[in-house]
Amino acid sequence: MEKYLIRGGNRLEGNVRIGGAKNSVLPILAAVLLNNSSEETILTNVPRINDVVKMVEILVSLGAEVNWSGSDMAISTKNVHSYMVDEKLMREMRSTVFLMGALLGRCGQVSISRPGGCAIGNRPIELHLKGLEALGAQIRPTEQGYLFASCSRLTGADIHLDYPSVGATENIMLAAVYARGVTTINNAAKEPEIVDLQNFLNKMGARIRGAGTDQIRIEGVTQLHSVEHRVMPDRIVAGTMMLAAAATGGNVTLEGVIAGHLDAVIAKMREAEIQIREDNDRIHVLSPRRPKAVEVVRTLPYPGFPTDLQAQMMAVLTCASGSSMVVENVFESRFKHVGELLRMGANIVVTSDNRTAIVHGVKKLTGATVAATDLRAGAALVLAGLGAEGETRVEELQHISRGYENLDGDLIRLGANIKRIVE
Repeated sequence: MEKYLIRGGNRLEGNVRIGGAKNSVLPILAAVLLNNSSEETILTNVPRINDVVKMVEILVSLGAEVNWSGSDMAISTKNVHSYMVDEKLMREMRSTVFLMGALLGRCGQVSISRPGGCAIGNRPIELHLKGLEALGAQIRPTEQGYLFASCSRLTGADIHLDYPSVGATENIMLAAVYARGVTTINNAAKEPEIVDLQNFLNKMGARIRGAGTDQIRIEGVTQLHSVEHRVMPDRIVAGTMMLAAAATGGNVTLEGVIAGHLDAVIAKMREAEIQIREDNDRIHVLSPRRPKAVEVVRTLPYPGFPTDLQAQMMAVLTCASGSSMVVENVFESRFKHVGELLRMGANIVVTSDNRTAIVHGVKKLTGATVAATDLRAGAALVLAGLGAEGETRVEELQHISRGYENLDGDLIRLGANIKRIVE
């Protein structure tokens, strides 16, 4: 079993380049299936993380040919022949649900099991299913426990999402590209990754506008073609590295980032008296040894503070001067890292509804053996270990590998004392 062994206390200093976004490349890989030409699609800035590896395995199982070299990927979908997604792969990763819209558009049918992913709370796919049904898909459960969806041809519709779900927004976009007529998604999610998906699809010949706002309009087309596309930088990895600098009183410059994607995070870090300077595609972070507590951090859909950085922010606030409040409004089970931080000497009280945590800053955390319970919780424990006294062991690294390509390598280059061990 792989573990991180971290000896805390080193101040992070230097430059780090941020790679492609996990939450952007996964729906784009599903969208590649909509290419019905014989030419390859080229993707660049593709992160080599476990979730992308799993999605590639699924594409290959469906008949695609994938050549992956470094951060460049060439994909041919001319021989895609199957509409059935392997159950084992589906259950390992939630993002495979995007394949419903893409395969409905390409094949007119799809068979999947319900998706897996991190255990961070209830994440039903009913919004996805309602949207696809509004477009004309007929969906039914099978005796084998799968969901089977089919249609002769999808038809555009006006769809209102009860909640601005990122996944449902993207899935409906993928299905609507080949639908007859016009589809409008109201109360759509506004995340930058949705804009990246729109840009990719439009390069292929789709007609989509409005991504980044609460209304997206898709005019159906009959054919898409191959393109070359560079995946946007990962704002969650960027935020993690910014908070790693804060956890160690560091002086770090991030390269290849879009600062506008991190406005809510930057605002809270400045409130904690951490200096942030933005310069084109660079963000410079200069942190005091002990940041100031912030009044409240509330997670919200974009452009609010991202739930995917809540755990990392809490790790920094455990050693802030004063008390902070963290309110989780997106997922109901996203405080599992609290118990692990308590092992390290944090002073955190969670309310009975498991939605609010009061973080009383302590002078120092102490190294301990802790376990990653999910992807972002694992990153938070690494940050806590970087700032703690003594030695921290972080177990269950498979969660971290789902979303961070080379977290330990990047931290080592910045001066961290961290190594991956096998026990």
